[in-house]
Amino acid sequence: MQRFVNFIFYQVWCRAPKAGPYDLRLFDANPALKEVMTAFAYDHTKAGDHFSTLVQAIYKSFAQLTRCEIAQFKRWHQANNNIQLVCANNSTAHIVRYADLPAAKKVLCDQLAAFFKGLYSQSLLDLAALKEKIGDIDDHYKSFVKVNNRGKCPFCGISDMLGPYHTKREAYDHYLPKALYPFNSINFKNLVPACHQCNSSYKTSKDPAHPLKDPAGAVRRRKIFYPYRANAQDIEISVSVAKKDVDTLVPDDISFDFGPADLAEELATWCDVYGIEERYRAKLLGENDGKYWVMQALEEWSSDGKTTAELLAVLARQTEKRPFAECNFLKSAYLQGCHKVGIL
Repeated sequence: MQRFVNFIFYQVWCRAPKAGPYDLRLFDANPALKEVMTAFAYDHTKAGDHFSTLVQAIYKSFAQLTRCEIAQFKRWHQANNNIQLVCANNSTAHIVRYADLPAAKKVLCDQLAAFFKGLYSQSLLDLAALKEKIGDIDDHYKSFVKVNNRGKCPFCGISDMLGPYHTKREAYDHYLPKALYPFNSINFKNLVPACHQCNSSYKTSKDPAHPLKDPAGAVRRRKIFYPYRANAQDIEISVSVAKKDVDTLVPDDISFDFGPADLAEELATWCDVYGIEERYRAKLLGENDGKYWVMQALEEWSSDGKTTAELLAVLARQTEKRPFAECNFLKSAYLQGCHKVGIL
């Protein structure tokens, strides 16, 4: 689907000033897409008609652009689809939001918003003429969870993800929100399966790349973790506990330090976008999580005659091997903090 959209953008719209009136022959170089566009033009499905009408309307608007204006749109399209560079806040990635598009081109901007925001609609993706070419997103999810098989949300690490033994799937989050950013709403580098808490309760429509203000009040970009990096990003977590009485602990009694230091900006973005500290505190204060971990440690320590150091060493080894099993990455850091304050 992304290849289809790229063809429409570069080979159809961007050539509009010189290509003459809109015609299905514009798609001759991409036979599969031409079949889809022909079906949409003649089958009279509501979603297909809407797609076809917008492609034609945007073509006519692009036909009025100057060469320099088209070159600028090309740069924006390329930058918004290079998600890795956007996440790194690379100075060469001149990304654009709908709010940044030229006010003088309001009609075209409204057309682009309608087109790209509507690309992810199920009514469009389920059309037989299109589905035959691009497949089904449910099949993608099944393949995804077979490879990414830790069973936990990759953004918080604490929530379970629906997996291969479920008939349902998690929603795909638009990492750069499709309501704010044009051109990448169907790009799988910008589509990330996330748990309901991360996607719908905390991140919602937050813009991870543009929330910071400089001293003058201007919004500036910041670094964010790239979801599809080839190797997992190791994050260091230490927990500090302010008092010894576990039963009377409140959120303000628990604080976190995240590392490594060279990822400070990415870590700050992660905590902000996904409410990490609030959610981790809630986990540590829960009767069936943090409080149970302390009780479990105290019982095993006293009944088995283990020293606290021995118990924590075992947990550290378990965390190294299986960090997400039983939330070991957070459990180990918390019990270390409890040990330092004298709870263990």
